Amino acid sequence: MKQPTTFISIQAHDFDHACVYAKIQKNADSDGAIVTFTGLVRELTERGNLHYMTLEHYPEMTQKSLMNICEQARQRWPLGAINIIHRIGKLTPDEQIVFVGVSSKHRKAAFAATEYIMDFLKTKAPFWKKEVSSEGEFWVQAKLSDKQKADDWLAAN
Repeated sequence: MKQPTTFISIQAHDFDHACVYAKIQKNADSDGAIVTFTGLVRELTERGNLHYMTLEHYPEMTQKSLMNICEQARQRWPLGAINIIHRIGKLTPDEQIVFVGVSSKHRKAAFAATEYIMDFLKTKAPFWKKEVSSEGEFWVQAKLSDKQKADDWLAAN
């Protein structure tokens, strides 16, 4: 039995979903389920049509935070490979911004862990996001609904 693997990449360049999936599958150690989520930059924001957004971060802090989120997911579910890619820099509508992929022996754990990781990425990961829209430039905070989902996970513990 292989040691479970965790891959985290914070990068400006785009990613190839098929290549990332293949990497998870290669490291899944005969797991029966792989669940992936790919997030895209939305064109319509709360403040008008998005022209572009910029994402900034502090590398050491971000890497540590994402690893902690993965470790917390591993404490809840029996997981194999985990792969997170989060893009930084200037992104325009419809570009890929985030990828989360998880393998597990069973689909229920893989689905739950993927959702858990995304909920905590949106609320706990130290990314600073500025949207430039038809209404101006705005620093964006985590939505109340995203915070509630993360709180729900903690309450279920």
